[in-house]
Amino acid sequence: MNRPLSALLGVTSAAVIATTVTASANAATSQVERPFLFTYTFAGHLKVAGGHFTVGGRVYVSVKHSNGVTAFHKWTTARTHPVTPGGAVYVDTTLASPCSGSRNGYAEAYDAATKRWSARLPVTVCRRID
Repeated sequence: MNRPLSALLGVTSAAVIATTVTASANAATSQVERPFLFTYTFAGHLKVAGGHFTVGGRVYVSVKHSNGVTAFHKWTTARTHPVTPGGAVYVDTTLASPCSGSRNGYAEAYDAATKRWSARLPVTVCRRID
């Protein structure tokens, strides 16, 4: 094989390897997105939902007052959902919603499989409805 052709093949091989490694790194990063939460109100209750959890994995969802005192908590299982990416959780809390007042607490969730917490989502913690 002549030198220019072997040099070209060497550069091409290096480019293919670099592209493959970059694609693999990007795929790994996208598969480990940080879990996220959102809230909504339905039937007078605060609902906490989120995505990017481990499908089939256990997820701990909690709503706490700003001082860290737990107002609601529950273990649930993340499932696939047509709209929410990754493993999704939808939890009906025992807290009333909506209510007046400022954001006096936060919701957060823990994915037991990845040992990752979602970001804290500010919420208004209202009275319990049991």
